[in-house]
Amino acid sequence: MKVTVWGTRGSQASPGPDTIRYGGNTSCVELQADAEADARVVLDAGTGLRRLGVELSPDVRRVDVLLTHLHMDHIQGLGFFSPLFRPDFEVHIWGPGSATADLHTRLTRYMSPPLFPVRLQELACDLHLHDLNEGCVEVPGFTVRTALVCHPGPTVGYRLENEHGSLAYLPDHEPRLACSRFADSPEWCSGFEIAAGVDVLIHDAQYSDAEYDQRVGWGHSSLSQTLAFARLANVKHLMPFHHDPAHDDDTLDDFFDGATARPVEPFTIGAAREGMTFDVAARATV
Repeated sequence: MKVTVWGTRGSQASPGPDTIRYGGNTSCVELQADAEADARVVLDAGTGLRRLGVELSPDVRRVDVLLTHLHMDHIQGLGFFSPLFRPDFEVHIWGPGSATADLHTRLTRYMSPPLFPVRLQELACDLHLHDLNEGCVEVPGFTVRTALVCHPGPTVGYRLENEHGSLAYLPDHEPRLACSRFADSPEWCSGFEIAAGVDVLIHDAQYSDAEYDQRVGWGHSSLSQTLAFARLANVKHLMPFHHDPAHDDDTLDDFFDGATARPVEPFTIGAAREGMTFDVAARATV
């Protein structure tokens, strides 16, 4: 299972000549089941989706886009995703509806004037929209398990598995709000069933502990909470994600260096960086 990170929700360059080291685009991760696959799965449609579309292999003819939720930083790339404008391309968009509107209705609020000039029904591709909240579905190359997780508005977490490994994706997640004492009741902890035992966990780690104290209920985690969640879920590799755009690269370096300097965790840790590519099985056995 090959994974490419196209957007991490961004950081900013530190003062000086360096370019951005963690990335400036918003959430977007690509999964390829195997080397010969002519389909791709994409987790979220942030601004990183534009570059993914430009660099997509010409052999690919189907993309399944799995949206965790419909906050703007997770859907803003849709209008700039070139496969949507190709009649020879099959695109499936999966994501949560709400109590009052299905996914099509909710996405139309963005993909229509005055916010965007092209409407969903005007796209040239073979487009399919699927409402998704909790359950299990099959997409080319993967079994996908979903569950509602703790974040403002309808939000789902994803677990993707095949014979090459397993990956959980929880980019916007505040399990501490839903279960303040993880160890006492893990089965009640938001996202636990999605993350339990996975090879790679991509998880929200936006704040320091001090920052989190001022932002309780905003739907995000501190790094120490993310480490605690990864311990609880018994994952093999943790990839902190959804960097705070107010943090520059030097701040993030200090942030993650501090995490790896703590007592040895039962899993490996490596922060997500835009443009990185890795194999799930290899990362889980580092």
